[in-house]
Amino acid sequence: MFQGLPTTSVLMRMNYNLSNDQLGLALGLLGLGIAVSEIPWGLLTDRWGDRRVLLIGLGAISLMLCLFALFGSPTPTYVPGPWQLALGLFIVGLLGGSVNGSSGRAVMSWFKNNEQGFAMSIRQIAYPLGGGIGALLLPIVASRYGFNATFAVLAFGAIVAAGLTWVWLHEPPEKPSQDAGVKGEASSVGGTEQVAPSPLRDLKIWRLIAAIGLFSVPQFAVITFASIFLHDVCNAGISVTASVMIAIQSGAIVARIWSGRWTDKHGNRPFYLIRCSLLVAVSFAVLALSLFFMDLLPVDSSIKLVTTAALLIVAGICVSAWTGIANAELAVQVGIRRVGTALGMCNTAVYTALFVAPYFTPIIAKLWSWPAAWLMASLFALSANVLFRRSKTS
Repeated sequence: MFQGLPTTSVLMRMNYNLSNDQLGLALGLLGLGIAVSEIPWGLLTDRWGDRRVLLIGLGAISLMLCLFALFGSPTPTYVPGPWQLALGLFIVGLLGGSVNGSSGRAVMSWFKNNEQGFAMSIRQIAYPLGGGIGALLLPIVASRYGFNATFAVLAFGAIVAAGLTWVWLHEPPEKPSQDAGVKGEASSVGGTEQVAPSPLRDLKIWRLIAAIGLFSVPQFAVITFASIFLHDVCNAGISVTASVMIAIQSGAIVARIWSGRWTDKHGNRPFYLIRCSLLVAVSFAVLALSLFFMDLLPVDSSIKLVTTAALLIVAGICVSAWTGIANAELAVQVGIRRVGTALGMCNTAVYTALFVAPYFTPIIAKLWSWPAAWLMASLFALSANVLFRRSKTS
């Protein structure tokens, strides 16, 4: 939903009669809805368990998407207003917040510390995998059959996910062991079990979460506006933009699996996050500077398209490779018993970024230029790098 639907942004802008600002607001409110609901869903997950929260959330999402297909899609005689679209996506986001913390807690409860980075990275490939399927499928469905069919396809996906959760997701055969390498678990003092304080009151955890939130801004800027950028700046067609997005999402899957395996083997998640954020800052800066100079110089349009697409793919893969590592490191810091709350806090920051990035990216592009927008993405990654370094040394 949240990574696949933006690949229809050109068609959505046309069918809903939206400006770039209105489109950015609507897609941004999808992320804001998730951000607002993440901590409550995380607290419920720690109380009720991941299976129950996932089933409730996915069932509610499928119902809301069915209503969207029936009443929130353009027809020959009726076009929903921008605020109707934005409010509907906000509600979908509120319900979608149920998936992230609960699925993360399920993964962390089944694996030990030297497996969690790899396991969480495999879990994280669901995002680019879903985005890749969305980039391949949703623009075709939207262009041929309309957005009522698009939202129906998404509703069907949520129903399938709920069914798989019912069949496959259960509590682990044994409770998570205390020697799983997880910090912040209960300790025994004078024969009495002392439970670690809530991550809501831990400054180091908040610093790590702030870094993750800042690092998510360039990731969501690519996801939500790469299609619009390629269409408006490079005159790329739907097939080209879809191919670029599929390449980014496919590369992100490979990068996430490799990074999870590599950091589990070497035990260096903080080091990886520092280096990855620096690499992302450099890649977006190179993209911005290349665009700036190609606008100044007489460059053939086909060369500009190929160069821009290649740099965008590199930046998009790099900025999507790190999320499983960050979530695993956060979970290790707080412990299994608090992981639902911590991942809820983390996803609040992440999906606040999903609101900020789509809303401000077109504004910066309109006020200044697209090179300025990508340079701003580079600065966000650089800010995350500073916080990752402080979190490692604190």
